Amino acid sequence: MAYTIGDLVEHSVDRVPDREVLVQGDRVLTFRELEDRANRLAHHLQSVGVAHDDKVAVYSRNTIEAVESMVAIFKIRGVMVNINYRYVPAELEYLLNNSDSLVVVVERRYCGVLAEALPKAPGVAHVVVVEDGTDTPDPATPEGVTVSHYDDALAAQSPERDFGERSNDDIYMLYTGGTTGAPKGVMWRQEDVFMVLGGGIDFLTGEKVTSEWELADKAVDGGVLVRAALPPLIHGGAQWAILMALFAGHTSVLVPEFDAETVWQTITDRKINLLFITGDAMARPMIEAWDPEKYDASGLLYIGSSAALLSPSVKDQFVEAFPNLMLSDAIGSSETGFSGLSTAGKGTNHTGGPRVMIDGETTVLDDDGNEIEPGSPVIGKVARTGHIPLGYYKDEAKTAETFRTYNGKRYSIPGDDARVEADGTVTMLGRGSVSINTGGEKVHPEEVEAALKSHPDVYDALVLGVPDERMGQKVAAVLHTRDGRVPSVDEVNEYARREIAGYKCPRALWVETAVKRNPAGKPDYRWAAEIAASRPADASKEIRK
Repeated sequence: MAYTIGDLVEHSVDRVPDREVLVQGDRVLTFRELEDRANRLAHHLQSVGVAHDDKVAVYSRNTIEAVESMVAIFKIRGVMVNINYRYVPAELEYLLNNSDSLVVVVERRYCGVLAEALPKAPGVAHVVVVEDGTDTPDPATPEGVTVSHYDDALAAQSPERDFGERSNDDIYMLYTGGTTGAPKGVMWRQEDVFMVLGGGIDFLTGEKVTSEWELADKAVDGGVLVRAALPPLIHGGAQWAILMALFAGHTSVLVPEFDAETVWQTITDRKINLLFITGDAMARPMIEAWDPEKYDASGLLYIGSSAALLSPSVKDQFVEAFPNLMLSDAIGSSETGFSGLSTAGKGTNHTGGPRVMIDGETTVLDDDGNEIEPGSPVIGKVARTGHIPLGYYKDEAKTAETFRTYNGKRYSIPGDDARVEADGTVTMLGRGSVSINTGGEKVHPEEVEAALKSHPDVYDALVLGVPDERMGQKVAAVLHTRDGRVPSVDEVNEYARREIAGYKCPRALWVETAVKRNPAGKPDYRWAAEIAASRPADASKEIRK
């Protein structure tokens, strides 16, 4: 069976060709029109030298052309490279070189940054410029690098589907956000990533599809769901939310840039049923912009968050406003895909961190690679077996560190700490690489951040460890407060102590106009450390034990 991205999309095209598939503003495409345009782009990419396993970078916001580019690349067995559109030239140069990108598909607004990076990215041979309403010039290119315009390229090519057979071993690659180091390309077999992220294994029931046509066949007589993935397509969760919709014959609404009021208006206008977001970075401004007198969310059935978990206070606000809505947190990473899920209920007891039910291929291992028993006080690492990546692109050392074999099983262990509760659920404690050691006690930023955001004036927070002569490190926080006011340490911790122990509470605070996160909503802890090192704390308190 061909569980490849190209085949699965084509099955939906064949089953429901006249159904709407992509919506962006006033633009609407059917599956048939997507097929025509993606085939034309695929032929153009072939004409400039893209072959099996060649890398094509997509440097774009969430647009119809970005999705068409994804599909076209997979049709010809190429490998897509996700580009963070906030990169400065040096960061872009690194990614183009590290990924060995041959072609860049770029929105016109980013051509200036690309032009600065291209002289130091000798592997790039061709650039495809997508019009976006801006007037940035075509990028100046080094000798030998050609430039074409997206619509012209499509017009010159055939719409035929004549790409030959694909393999389940074809590669899907996803570059990590690089929040704690340089971005790395995580390489998956397409069959494996389809199983864990594309609907090959049902997230709720654990049942596996029995045929490559199963999802497309269900689309013929099944209801059409209107979906919207709000995180940028640089984020794997957004890519797979859209790919799942393609495989299942559903409609995806694209919002190029996140804005809470625009999102609610789009939900109202397009009657969106399923919404995918990234943690508090999207959920908090959305719930604060919600106005039942202005917007209609009666069609909204489900909101799913991934990549950054929702804080309890935000969950409670959503449950209060939408009592019939299903709200979930999914855990996972670029190295594991989907690993578990929790659903929100008002007033749920908190255990110091988000609590989820893990799936059948996920477990928590101790330092010796043994599964931790429910109820054990031992903190271990979340690990996934079964359908997992091959490793990191061009990084054997990091591959060996993350993908390990214990007791005859190969696991992906990206470094997330967790505790297994007595009922078998798992409390997520955050990435161990950013944990804080204060006087021998280990503190995980994620659980402290959730507690701090229960304070009504704390809009966002990043927690980090800063040097302390007595304790080695002390817990500190960079806050975004609603009115820019600097609260006292005692005032903030009065709320935090309701959910976490006293030794986990911050002893130093910095207040900024915004907390820096990447476009997918993930925290930038390096930025927080730079803020803490740049000036004395805005509020602090001596540690007493």
